[in-house]
Amino acid sequence: MTRAAEAERAAQTLGVHVRLNAGLRDAYLANDEPSRRRLVELIRATRPRVVILPFPVGRHPDHRIAAELGRDACYLAGLVKYDAPGEPHRPFKVLHALAYREDPVKPTFVVDISDCFELKMQALRCYTSQFEGVTAAGEIFPTGRDLYELIRIQSAHYGSLIRRPYGEPYFCYETLEVQDVLQLGVASL
Repeated sequence: MTRAAEAERAAQTLGVHVRLNAGLRDAYLANDEPSRRRLVELIRATRPRVVILPFPVGRHPDHRIAAELGRDACYLAGLVKYDAPGEPHRPFKVLHALAYREDPVKPTFVVDISDCFELKMQALRCYTSQFEGVTAAGEIFPTGRDLYELIRIQSAHYGSLIRRPYGEPYFCYETLEVQDVLQLGVASL
């Protein structure tokens, strides 16, 4: 109940129009047929073009399993013969979020979030049961600093990679196409 209410407050803060929960149990996540079927059902119902998953390597078993489960469900959702409600749909792109990782995974790209960084922080502060007063969370290890300050520092680091105040890093396995090299951002020299 507490986390659901926090998630609802965060969604309202961000202006999210649709927020769904697969109902899979925290700390008991498994890449099994019932879980895949549930996610396929949600993918077919919402028909996303892009799905963002955790990075497939991490300390928390749920994060690793969610990455694998989500990717498998994205594929299965596009199969005509897969037995789940809804019309087949396969998302165009699967991305992995890298924010808050301490290991040196190089992002495929970084999105400038400078204009919405404070809104992101407001949304994170909605999760008081998880983050209030803590100095570590997820893949961020304790440093003695306030978690929100660590998030600000990491977002500033990723922003610096694209010469912006704040950035959000992502990874994907595919080579990304560039239409016009004259439109590439970030100076080389």
